[in-house]
Amino acid sequence: MKEPAFSPASVDDLRDILVRISKDKPEAATRFVATLKSKCFLLATTPEIGSARDDLSPGLRAFSVGNYVIYYHPTDFGIRDERVLHGARDMGAMFWR
Repeated sequence: MKEPAFSPASVDDLRDILVRISKDKPEAATRFVATLKSKCFLLATTPEIGSARDDLSPGLRAFSVGNYVIYYHPTDFGIRDERVLHGARDMGAMFWR
């Protein structure tokens, strides 16, 4: 069974999203992070549904969920979730290699 692997940075991203949204809506925050994780499981089985982002890193793909974007690399075992970031972030300033 193909599954997502989460990089340390993506684990931090998910935690930060939970904390940020929880300040106003704790239950919504928990549901949204669960949705993000479930999309990672979907991507593990169908990684081609995301958009290619070779401009940021070779083989990198991106998939939007609400205002956030899951950045991942397909692997033989599913995906490696690299980052989960707000779509308004300047991706040119991020380091992917």
